[in-house]
Formats: sequence, structure tokens, C-alpha cells
Amino acid sequence: MANIKEDKFLIIAGPCVIENERVTFEVAENLCSLQKKYREFEFVFKVSFDKANRTSIHSYRGPGIDEGLRIIRRVGEEYGLKLTTDIHESWQAEPVAEVVDIIQIPAFLCRQTDLLLSAARTGKAVNVKKGQFLAPWDTKNIVEKLKYGGAKEIFLTERGTTFGYNNLVVDFRSLPIMSQYAKVIYDATHSVQIPGGMGTKSGGNRNFVFPLALAGVVVGCNGIFMETHPDPDNALSDGPNMVPLKYLNILLEAIGEALEINRKYKEYYDMNTK
Repeated sequence: MANIKEDKFLIIAGPCVIENERVTFEVAENLCSLQKKYREFEFVFKVSFDKANRTSIHSYRGPGIDEGLRIIRRVGEEYGLKLTTDIHESWQAEPVAEVVDIIQIPAFLCRQTDLLLSAARTGKAVNVKKGQFLAPWDTKNIVEKLKYGGAKEIFLTERGTTFGYNNLVVDFRSLPIMSQYAKVIYDATHSVQIPGGMGTKSGGNRNFVFPLALAGVVVGCNGIFMETHPDPDNALSDGPNMVPLKYLNILLEAIGEALEINRKYKEYYDMNTK
């Protein structure tokens, strides 16, 4: 694989959106420090330059693509971290590909053929969030589109399925099912989101991030995606489901322990799921 190390477990982490340089670089500096401590992980810094699918027209969206990519590029240059951000329109694929290692496709846009093909043609790794409306086996068609477009490094991310109004639930059977088609990431923070649950913005319950992240690792995934912030209660987007930055070290330590459990029983699991 050209961009991401094959033998390492991915930790994709960062703020929901670029609020300012101070918050962005504080999180990046923390991840850089943790990268030196947890050598078994491959760290990827994530942040959005535009939240184009917010609940309310008054929701904070971010600085936009030009200023956003400038800041994201600085993170890579100053902290040596791999980078990812999401695109919402096909024309954004090329300028984003010049900066990041992984192009992310938002869940609501996971079936947009032109968007997928534009990301695939860049030659960069592509990570697609599974839509809240999709069954895990439906992601096979997403992977087929990406391969048709020339993508070589493909990730699928589980982030919960719509369960009634303003609620998500995670079916962990989806991880081994989707792993038949591509490498699988588990999104531990958006899985605890309550979309539109606060009227003009989304709610969430970050207390469930810890156990669900460990469940995802034990079941078997290739990485964990999580949003983190120095002060989630005052974050401008997705605060209720983000991990406080000060607890990230504890969560990573637990993820390492869960990986050992996964490795211990992997042979049995593989034998009984063929």
C-alpha cells in the first residue's frame, strides 16, 4: 500500500471541523506525542474544512476549502501526521488529494457515483462512511464503483444505522461482513451521535464511545475513527459525541488491550465463519 502501512492498526482522530488554528494544532500536537508512544498504531489526523450537511442553516460549517487545506497542510508539515478530510463535491477531489493521504466520503454521499469516481481517480486511498440507510452487504457496490474508478486502497467505515427517529444503533456483524469487500474502520464517535436530536443540531452520548470502540476492535476491524476536542462541551460541531482530548491516551491503551483479545481468538473466529 502506498499511503497507509499494511501491518498497523489505524487510529483516525481529530476535531470534527476546523474551528481555528489553536484547537487544530493542539489536537495535532497531542496525536503526534501519542504516535511516538503507541508504535503499533498508524495515526491519521482528521478534520473537516466544511460541514456541508449540518442540521441547521445557522450551524457552523468551517473555514472553507482554501483556508482549510492551508491549515491541514501545515498539520502534516509540522507534526508529520498522515492526513484525511472529507469532500462533498466532485471538483474538490483533486485539490484535496494534493494535501491528504486519505480522501473521506461522508455517509450521506456514499452512493454518489460521480463523487466516488472523482476520489478514486486521484490515486489516493479512499475511505467511505457507510450510509445510515445501508445494509453492510450493500457496501460491495460502493467498493465496485471505487475499483472501477481505479482506487487501490479502499476503506469502509461503520458509523451506525438509523434506528427510529433521531437514533443510531450499531450492528457489529457489519464489520466482518464488510471486511469481505475492503478494510473496515469503526467510527466510535459518530455511532453515538443523535442526529438532529437537539432540534437545530445533533446530540450524542460520548459515554458510550469507550465500550463501543473496544467492541469494534474485539469483533475485528482495521482501525478506529474518533473525533476528539480539548473542550467538547464548547465545540462548534458534534461536541456531545466527541472524546475529550485528555482521555485519548486511556482509550488508546484500552484499544491496544482489545487488539490482543482479537488476536487471541482470531484463529477460532476465522475457522467458524468460513
